[in-house]
Amino acid sequence: MYFKDEKVLIIGHTGFKGSWLTNWLDLYGARIYGISKFSINMSFNYKCINSKKILIKEFDFDIRDYKKLKKTINNIKPKYIFFLAAQSLVGDSYLKPKETWSINLIGALNFLEVVKQIKFRSNIIIITSDKCYLNVEKKTGYKETDMLGGTDPYSASKASIEILYKSYFESFLKFKKNICSSTARAGNVIGGGDLSKNRIVADAIKSWKNKIKLKLRNPKSTRPWQHVLEPLSGYLKLSQYLNNGKLNGTSFNFGPSVKNSKTVIKLIKEMSKHLDNFEFNISNKNIFQEHKLLQLNCTEAKKKLKWKPRLNFKETVSFTTDWYIEKFKNKKKDMRKFNIKQIEKFMKYD
Repeated sequence: MYFKDEKVLIIGHTGFKGSWLTNWLDLYGARIYGISKFSINMSFNYKCINSKKILIKEFDFDIRDYKKLKKTINNIKPKYIFFLAAQSLVGDSYLKPKETWSINLIGALNFLEVVKQIKFRSNIIIITSDKCYLNVEKKTGYKETDMLGGTDPYSASKASIEILYKSYFESFLKFKKNICSSTARAGNVIGGGDLSKNRIVADAIKSWKNKIKLKLRNPKSTRPWQHVLEPLSGYLKLSQYLNNGKLNGTSFNFGPSVKNSKTVIKLIKEMSKHLDNFEFNISNKNIFQEHKLLQLNCTEAKKKLKWKPRLNFKETVSFTTDWYIEKFKNKKKDMRKFNIKQIEKFMKYD
């Protein structure tokens, strides 16, 4: 087992993906450390697990604090680092563009500057987003070599992180024998424990829980829905290749099958099959601009990593709704064991 007893640092461990990754690495027996600014990004999933039973130690500070970030990483000396820290909401990036750019870009710059100087052996994956691509509504899906871009502050900041990483890799990191690194791009993840505002599944769950009708915006927009465990399985697999000295300096897309690309209205109708007394109506009001189509081409990950998505659309929705149904049966329940149960179930799919 690659991660058993190994030191793993998750930067952004309190976020939606970060908290699920923490659970998965706990299952593998890793010695897990976390860095997050708790007041900025603490997912509902993280709040529903007892992190003290999982992590060796967690640190609460802003990644824009370069000195603290450098000291913490060098003290831990992790063999694996997953960098997920970000202001991750498109809507918030319109409301707080300067803060979004500052957290995402300066945070990543600080991290790469630390990585450039570390002396210990480490494998590093920087997670950006499918929104790093210039969206031209491409039906065949974006390849890793397609043009980067972004019209909103969040998407543009993620594209900039990819450019920043490539410049650091070509200038510094590829000459360091103790460092192997890569970036990973994924998006439209759903699953248990995400109650962030202006996300369709979160909005639907809140409406169902509070017994009010969901106001559905952009019902015809198509998204490649994937469960959060899908890209995480890709990150974990990629880290194994890096540990073997392979694929250094690469970037990979992790997305679902084209068959999982469904309209928002189809997603909501599928969720309604699992949620009792769930109602919705169509709203003509939209608070920010959204693209109608965004699809990734994951041929490189399938070919070079032997990775592939496991869940079909119905299974993705079922995994997601099952989590919330379980949680709200007992609001005080620690979801750590249920998360592990879902991870083990997911791993059996092929």
